[in-house]
Amino acid sequence: MSQYFDVGDETLWNPSNGAARLFLRQVAVYEAELGVPSGVGEMVNDECQIDPGAYGRFVNTLVAWHHGTHHRIIHTLSRGFVATALALANRAGAEVRFPEAGTDGGLEGRADVQVPVPARPRSEWEEHLREQAEAVERAMPR
Repeated sequence: MSQYFDVGDETLWNPSNGAARLFLRQVAVYEAELGVPSGVGEMVNDECQIDPGAYGRFVNTLVAWHHGTHHRIIHTLSRGFVATALALANRAGAEVRFPEAGTDGGLEGRADVQVPVPARPRSEWEEHLREQAEAVERAMPR
């Protein structure tokens, strides 16, 4: 069995039930964490509609959040979902904007900061994340 993630009549992704279930559960986690609706509808009769505008806003917020985190464990836990969300955004035609290098906003006001702060060049972060998303997209059946 498999399930369908669609925009209108176009299928963006046709994963197994288990992959779809995990993805939808993670969507709910990040909607709550970010306070932003994802645009991913409920799975009904093995089909899920995606609102590309809302999904684009969700993924942009997710990428900005991921870029700004300074906690290695949070970053590691979220990386796979962010790459998958980016791959699906690409298929949905959503424009994803990566924050520019040096725009991480500093540490003031952050609740989840790992001490010492892990250093990582932002250009490498974006390049690695884009590569992961491309690899995920190649593995996503339609």
